[in-house]
Amino acid sequence: MDQTPEKDPLRARLEKMEKQAELGGGADRIAKQHESGKLTARERIDLLLDPGSFCELDKFVTHRSSEFGMGDKKIPGHGVVTGYGTVEGRKVFVFAQDFTVFGGSLSGAYAQKICKIMDLATRVGAPVIGLNDSGGARIQEGVESLAGYADIFVRNTGCSGVVPQISLIMGPCAGGAVYSPAITDFIMMVKDTSYMFITGPDVIKTVTHEEVSKEALGGAVTHNQKSGVAHFAAENEQAAIVMTRELLSFLPSNNQEEAPVQPCEDDAFRGRRSRSRTIVPSNPNKPYDIKEVIKAIVDDKHFFEVQEHFAKNIVIGFARMNGRTVGVVANQPAVLAGVLDIDASIKAARFVRFCDCFNIPLVTLVDVPGFLPGTDQEWGGIITHGAKLLYAYAEATVPKVTVITRKAYGGAYDVMASKHIRADMNFANFAWPTAEIAVMGPEGAVNIIFRNELAKAPDAAAERARLTADYRDKFATPFKAAELGYIDEIIRPEETRAKLIRSLELLKDKRQENLPRKHGNIPL
Repeated sequence: MDQTPEKDPLRARLEKMEKQAELGGGADRIAKQHESGKLTARERIDLLLDPGSFCELDKFVTHRSSEFGMGDKKIPGHGVVTGYGTVEGRKVFVFAQDFTVFGGSLSGAYAQKICKIMDLATRVGAPVIGLNDSGGARIQEGVESLAGYADIFVRNTGCSGVVPQISLIMGPCAGGAVYSPAITDFIMMVKDTSYMFITGPDVIKTVTHEEVSKEALGGAVTHNQKSGVAHFAAENEQAAIVMTRELLSFLPSNNQEEAPVQPCEDDAFRGRRSRSRTIVPSNPNKPYDIKEVIKAIVDDKHFFEVQEHFAKNIVIGFARMNGRTVGVVANQPAVLAGVLDIDASIKAARFVRFCDCFNIPLVTLVDVPGFLPGTDQEWGGIITHGAKLLYAYAEATVPKVTVITRKAYGGAYDVMASKHIRADMNFANFAWPTAEIAVMGPEGAVNIIFRNELAKAPDAAAERARLTADYRDKFATPFKAAELGYIDEIIRPEETRAKLIRSLELLKDKRQENLPRKHGNIPL
């Protein structure tokens, strides 16, 4: 006679294993996780994904190690929860490291679980989201755990530019483990509870005699402000997950698709109601906040900034123009006069390349007096790092629309998506009447060009002022560039939103390819 479901031993075994897997390291360790201000792996997945959409894979996998008493310590799922689900109805793959199981440490079997979902993600064309909370390599497994990390790194590299990869650092991420998030596209950290570093405070103290806390060494604030390793810092895990869901809304699922289009009720032709017409001061040396310009021209004045706290002299992030995602790159005159330096160049170059990978048009707002001078910059390699931004823009084949709001001096003019490095020709390079396009500022140019005349002038100051005004009228305007065809149109600030939307609509079916090659050799 068939057994009833209630008495079926196989069903009972299945239920028992499911409960074991879902309990992870047990109630006590889950309580400790909560006491430290952290959610469990499964709680994080439930918050990230649409309700009821998670499909778990490899729920009963366990490790293969028998050394150091590990043969008697097996927990179904093995310290990482993997699977797929949806965010706003769009498929994503996810892995969540479970710190309650062996401190989330990585073993060979654990790595295989992560590799499986990454392989599936590239096969079906869906983003990969990693929720990192791990003590590092499983010491008891030795080289097998190290090999597991390398297997993941290879997948990260293979996924790069194919599907978006987002890393949420929800706890410790140390040693070799940091290289997987470093290869991914965006890193989200949580203040006070997450940290990343190659070597911890104890090792640093032993080797270099420096004393530093985990938070100061590799916390969310450190990596968002100082190193630029992380892109976002959230107040808590819930906020980090909300930000991740919003970030995904701007991105396509893979490199063969376009980003989702959102319904837009914001008037594309707001015209005179635009705040942009009064933002730039009449005094060319007075700062202003470029974010005000961005918000004045994008849909619903909503700008999702990336790396807000790092290299603040340049601003990057996502917005929408008439419902379509765009990547925005803008010099920030309110910080260091918007000058380009090493950090700003690296920050913007990485973002430009991401947008180009995933078919996201680029809108560039230019107000740049040049590259930051100084021995620190030169010795730090500003030539190489500045070339990264130049290379990124020149290589990008997505629609590129540029607006010069004020200064565009010297080599920085060329680098910031000028027509000369393939910003879209004939209809997508604009300048406001306040634009100044020249080799350098009028004062510096006069001091060089008229050095001898000024030295002989009876009233050098008055003569310098006259020559400066004359140079400004002739060259520090957009009109000379417009005469040469380097600027397609001089537009009024309040026309900017409409002009950009029209240009992007015209360019949405743009097709441009680079010369055949294995890959370029970007100056790293």
